[in-house]
Amino acid sequence: MIYEHGPGRRVYYTAHQRRVDITALGQLALALPAFLTSALVVLLVSTVLDGCLGLPFWIPVVLWPASGALVFHRPTEDLLARYLLGLRRPMPREAARLEPVWREVTAIAGIDGAQYQLWVEESDDLNAYAAAGHIVGVTRFALEQLPSGQLAAVLAHELGHHTGGHAWSSLLSQWYGLPGRALWRALRAMARSVVTPARCAVYLAVGVLLLAIGGLASTAAAVLYGLPLLLVLPYLSAAVGRRAELRADRHAAALGFAPNLAEVMEAMHANEVKARQALAVGGERLERESTPARLLSTHPDLPTRLHHLRRYL
Repeated sequence: MIYEHGPGRRVYYTAHQRRVDITALGQLALALPAFLTSALVVLLVSTVLDGCLGLPFWIPVVLWPASGALVFHRPTEDLLARYLLGLRRPMPREAARLEPVWREVTAIAGIDGAQYQLWVEESDDLNAYAAAGHIVGVTRFALEQLPSGQLAAVLAHELGHHTGGHAWSSLLSQWYGLPGRALWRALRAMARSVVTPARCAVYLAVGVLLLAIGGLASTAAAVLYGLPLLLVLPYLSAAVGRRAELRADRHAAALGFAPNLAEVMEAMHANEVKARQALAVGGERLERESTPARLLSTHPDLPTRLHHLRRYL
């Protein structure tokens, strides 16, 4: 254990500030087909650059896997927070409210809170974020409207995503799948922008490329997991995401924030019910969420989360 002296008390830090739990490992394992597809794209681009520009083949091949370290690079995280997540640094008044609550949460957890960076989203929704290696964000609404106990519970939930490895494993999955998604979008844009006389030929070429890449990715996934598992891969990924949320709830509850977290969820559920009732009064037809849509959701519904919190109340 490591400890520091504070004003009037001593805060003990756990020896291991982070770990990788089963949901983080599952998230990475299920992302392997996307990783392999992106690797094929990087190899293709490397070959083209080597042949056309004389850029050594090995440079992109080495730089792309090494780029994952940027997940924990503070300047890169700043760019992600500002331009990808739309977050901003807290104003002095907001920092005066947010930082003491964060210090209290991390002290209870035995975590060095100074390792993380606090951000604010300019939003009227109740939400919070854990991203990359050190990003913890809350909406302006949560910061201004939640009592300190409830705000602490929300922050403890996000801390659970960091200490369990959910935040960085999720970003790595997105990062290493980016080349494959970028190629897909580029091919679609190219097919749409071509003039009519040549469109059929371009569509055919794009279709062949997509079939080739998709076939390779499917073959790789089938070899890794087997064909039956490949067919349910999106549902498994969503299930892992839901499990990560429940684990983060459990982390907050184990720190003593279960009653406060339950209050936040009950308020959110009440708002959802009011919104549905308002739509019904306005004459709009409410479509019931289908079973596949529920199975593809990465967050459990609020009644399910409250049910799992009950043992801690």
